[in-house]
Amino acid sequence: MNIAVIGSGGREHALCWKIAQSPLTKKLYSIPGNGGTKEIAENIDIDLNNFQKIYTFIKQKSVNLVIVGPEEPLVNGLVDFLIKKKVNVFGPNKKAAQLEGSKIFVKNLCKLKKIPTANLKVCYSLKDIKKNIKFFSFPVVVKADGLASGKGVFICKNYKILISSAKKIFNGEFKGTKKLVLEEFINGEELSYFLIVDKYSFKFFGSAQDHKRAGEKETGPNTGGMGAYSPSLLLNKSLEKKIITKIVTPTLKYLKEKKIIYRGFLYVGLMIKNNNPYLIEYNVRMGDPECQVILPLLKSDLVKTIQCAIKNQLFKTKIVWKKKKSMTIVLCSKGYPGKFKKGIEIQSLEKIKNINSTLIFHSGTKFNHGSYYNNGGRVLNIASIGSNFLKIRNKIIDTLKILNWKNGFYRKDIGWRIFKN
Repeated sequence: MNIAVIGSGGREHALCWKIAQSPLTKKLYSIPGNGGTKEIAENIDIDLNNFQKIYTFIKQKSVNLVIVGPEEPLVNGLVDFLIKKKVNVFGPNKKAAQLEGSKIFVKNLCKLKKIPTANLKVCYSLKDIKKNIKFFSFPVVVKADGLASGKGVFICKNYKILISSAKKIFNGEFKGTKKLVLEEFINGEELSYFLIVDKYSFKFFGSAQDHKRAGEKETGPNTGGMGAYSPSLLLNKSLEKKIITKIVTPTLKYLKEKKIIYRGFLYVGLMIKNNNPYLIEYNVRMGDPECQVILPLLKSDLVKTIQCAIKNQLFKTKIVWKKKKSMTIVLCSKGYPGKFKKGIEIQSLEKIKNINSTLIFHSGTKFNHGSYYNNGGRVLNIASIGSNFLKIRNKIIDTLKILNWKNGFYRKDIGWRIFKN
């Protein structure tokens, strides 16, 4: 069949890489794609906000299946638009995408269904913050309400930092949102728990631990993700049962009560404290860079699984995983998540392409006149699988040293929590 993947990041490159392995895949398109996807798919440069142009293309090319990777087109209603055009599309519709598009929507859901989560207050102004800060003790978490590509979150140690962070949100630095939430800080460990969901059921689709802060040992500003490993060593049968019964099942029940059908990947962002889960956020797609560590561990045919989900027949498919470990380290442009220069050549990329059991997933890259250039803050994901996390990490770091891109930086401590003892 002809398949189109929407998006241009590392997640979409990983999706294309896995989809290309399926015997069901005849022709693969990446819209708009990046420097890496062009090697396994045909890149099509279309603005993701131009729904009509996307539809015209997939109609002309007889595309049988569209898979939407990033959050923004999901929240903006691309799935709804394509469904009305009778296109076979995988991803949640606009109403279901509120799980990521609005933190306030999620917190109201949590309150109604008694889902364990951090206490919060919604604020529309600095005056609201001054009024509500008395309900919290420092550190306190400040989040932009809406999409912020993982960067609209601040952990504030004191009132001065709180006000400074709030001003950034109120000034529209994060997708123009003008409201925020003050949230209780829960001191625990993060766990990314993934599901694939259809109208009637859901199945586990991997676990990981992401590293959001730009600096080592979780210092510096929040980013879209500096690296991840899978599976998460936090996950056990007791904890998983609590995640399903206390968080996932009540959420999907709430959506059904609202006559909202959820179909797609569901990312459950959790904080784990004393083997108890607290919901931090929902994402309505695979994570980035978590997708890059989960898909290399998947033995099953991804296309077949997605087809079953679209037909609401997930119960007919068995998802099989390799008994291995996986890790990725993200190579970023210097200055990220702040200002950085684009259009800088990534030399020596050919040197690392054929290193055994090493995978290279492109994020912010562009291929032009025979060379690769950076085109975003997160540039490359160097991933590998094996049986020992420390050996995997060392191998990835050795690969990055061979690449030796002078205009980038990366964290050398991905997975530090599992090595700390």
